[in-house]
Amino acid sequence: MVGIALPNRYWKVSTVDGNVITTSTIYENLWMSCATDSIGVHNCRDFPSLLALSGYIQASRALMIASIVFGTFGLVATLVGMQCSKIGGENYVLKGRIAAIGGVFFLLQGICTMIAVSWYAANITQQFFDQFYPGTKYEIGEGLYIGWSSATLAICGGGCLLFACKAKTTEEKVPYPYQPSSRSHVFSVMAPSQSVPSNYGRNAYV
Repeated sequence: MVGIALPNRYWKVSTVDGNVITTSTIYENLWMSCATDSIGVHNCRDFPSLLALSGYIQASRALMIASIVFGTFGLVATLVGMQCSKIGGENYVLKGRIAAIGGVFFLLQGICTMIAVSWYAANITQQFFDQFYPGTKYEIGEGLYIGWSSATLAICGGGCLLFACKAKTTEEKVPYPYQPSSRSHVFSVMAPSQSVPSNYGRNAYV
């Protein structure tokens, strides 16, 4: 979901509040600004300079990229730490710690995404309610809602993974329950009877 929210073009959309006639709609994200007219023609323009952007856009870019990196590490660590995976053998203590590290990465991913999306949305609302703001006013787009959903899921998933993967010592490892079969019981019963000498001759079986 972070990978879907990051390239989404609708992080903020120009508002129609107070406008009687709207001939074009402007929408932006962290990378470009686009406009569409009444006949449906789209024109997009990448931001020409990174240093010329506002500080919150630069910070949001860095946080979203860091979020994708943390999420990738968290996914790999979680797959390695799962008990059903063959990686790492049957050392469940080590696998539990690796899975807990994956949970930490997911928490970092959710926190970075939440900060970036909330910071971007705070600037949109601040400009929207500022009566003296001279530029174009925007509203919150669908990309921010996807980012909020992604951050919430990542934080909940990382927290659940940390609570579920408690580090256990080797003494706490529960052995596989041994269930003796009925055949071994029959063999143990019949074994003494084989030592008893038989009184029947060879002709008794004919």
